[in-house]
Amino acid sequence: MSNLPDHLWNGYRAFMTGRYSDERARYRQLAERGQEPHTLVIACCDSRAAPETIFDCGPGELFVVRNVANLVPPYEPDGNYHSTSAAIEFAIQALKIRDILVMGHGRCGGIQAALDPNAKPLSPGDFIGRWISLLKPSAEKIRDSDLLTGGERQTALERISIRSSIANLHSFPNIAALAEKGELRVHGAWFDISSGELWVMDRDSGDFVRPDIET
Repeated sequence: MSNLPDHLWNGYRAFMTGRYSDERARYRQLAERGQEPHTLVIACCDSRAAPETIFDCGPGELFVVRNVANLVPPYEPDGNYHSTSAAIEFAIQALKIRDILVMGHGRCGGIQAALDPNAKPLSPGDFIGRWISLLKPSAEKIRDSDLLTGGERQTALERISIRSSIANLHSFPNIAALAEKGELRVHGAWFDISSGELWVMDRDSGDFVRPDIET
C-alpha cells in the first residue's frame, strides 16, 4: 500500500501508462548518457508557472531552478548555504549550459510580500523575510510612488526583479566572462498567468515586449 496521497499516486500511474510509455526510449537514453539540457531556467516556485509546461518541454530539455520570486542572489562565496547559486554553478560549469532565462510571472506572492512586509501568508517564518529582502531597495522606491496603482506596483516589481536577478547573474565571474566573450546568453521573460502571455525582455533597453505568435 502506497503512503503517497491518492492524487499523486494516480498521477504517477497516468504518467507511466501515458507519457513514460510514449517516451520510454528517451528516458532510457537520458539514464544511460546523462542529461544535456539546452537552457537553465530560473523561475518562481509558484505552482501556476511551471517552465516545463509553459515551454512544452520534454524530459532532459530544461535545467530548472525554482525559488520564491525567481530571485538570483549576488555572488557570495562564503560559508553559508546557497542552493540557487550552487545550481547555477552546476548548470554552467558541469552541464555547460549557455542560455539562461530568468522568468517571472504575474500575481507573484513573493513580490507582493516585498511590497507589503505584513502580507499573508508570507510574513511569518525564519527564512522568507531575509530572502525577499533582496528586493527591498526596489520595493521601497515603488511603494513610495504615488503615480502607480497597486496592480501597477506589483507588475513593475515583478519585472524589475527579473532585471535585478540578471544583474546579479553577471556578478558570477564565470558567467560574466562567458557573456563578455559572447559564449553565454542571458534572457528575461515575464509570464501572465491569467492570459498565458509571455513578455520577453529586450536586452538593450530592458523593456518587456510581447512577441506576436500564431495561436
